[in-house]
Amino acid sequence: MRVLIAEDDDISAELLQNSLGSFGYECDIARTGREAFSLVQTGKYRLVVSDWEMPEMTGVELCREIRQRHCGGYVYLILLTSRTGTQNIVDGLKAGADDFISKPFQPQELCVRLRAGERILALASRDLTIFSLAKLAESRDPETGAHLERIREYCRVIAEDLMQRNVFGSEIDADFVQMIHLTSPLHDIGKVGIPDHVLLKPGRLSADEFEVMKQHAAIGGQTLDAVARAHPEASFLLMAREIAWTHHERFDGTGYPCKLIGGQIPLSGRIVALADVYDALTTKRVYKPAFSHDKARSIIVEGAGTHFDPNIVEAFCRCEEQFLSVKKAFAGDDEGHDLKAPSSLALFNYAENPLTPLLSAQK
Repeated sequence: MRVLIAEDDDISAELLQNSLGSFGYECDIARTGREAFSLVQTGKYRLVVSDWEMPEMTGVELCREIRQRHCGGYVYLILLTSRTGTQNIVDGLKAGADDFISKPFQPQELCVRLRAGERILALASRDLTIFSLAKLAESRDPETGAHLERIREYCRVIAEDLMQRNVFGSEIDADFVQMIHLTSPLHDIGKVGIPDHVLLKPGRLSADEFEVMKQHAAIGGQTLDAVARAHPEASFLLMAREIAWTHHERFDGTGYPCKLIGGQIPLSGRIVALADVYDALTTKRVYKPAFSHDKARSIIVEGAGTHFDPNIVEAFCRCEEQFLSVKKAFAGDDEGHDLKAPSSLALFNYAENPLTPLLSAQK
């Protein structure tokens, strides 16, 4: 992330730029508060370190202007000042400053505070980004119901069980659990790239149409990869990319789009694969009734080692009651009688083998 330094003193500005550069930050310098505000309005800067005393517009006035006007996203502001006393702190915070550093500053302290700002900026944009992207996919999906809500809860349940039992060691921690809960609704974001005549087809897909439909996994992965590269501060997009790209891979290597085998499939993708299949099996569609939990369980257990990671199947079996609770809490239209049009991809697979519907492509 680029840092904008608002500092009228040449020596102080150069010292700040060199210090932050040593920690990997790229910095630009504004010599007045007015110039700093103009640069912030370009949308290029979300981290600003500003001196309190500046010509044309003080640091406090700069904070106030930024907060009162739309500047292309939240801007994290650190005021650099030699002022002390409670009233000065109150004035700065009321104007919209996020943090203070006293002069003379310590480079390591400034770096730590900027890193904290990056985390806050990532959190501020994360939920909005996930919600917006998930809703975009939902708008193209004719059978969503409460699917997204159930998927994220099923994933959370499995991940928590695996963490508590230390099945995958340090690979799963509390952050992983939170992240998969947040990002799993993006698993089918790639459907926005599937043509309507395939995605919305009410009947059985042809073999060629099926191949087109399968492209949604790669489309989703590539799309989120591009976003992640453009916004490296949004680390949550890395897991979202993994999930979109790999939730249709199978443990035995017969899935798609990359035919990954076993541990080559990211853990997040292996978890979402099971959650997605369970939800597809236990919800009602025009072409099939909702399978009972027991029937869905038998299909998933049978798929251990072929479709699913056996460790994740074991976690699912340990958490059956929680799955049932989630299913009940987030019952949607897809469990009632007013059904939406069936997904062509699911219909294709169910027609091929009604005893194992949705296993090679859940939706």
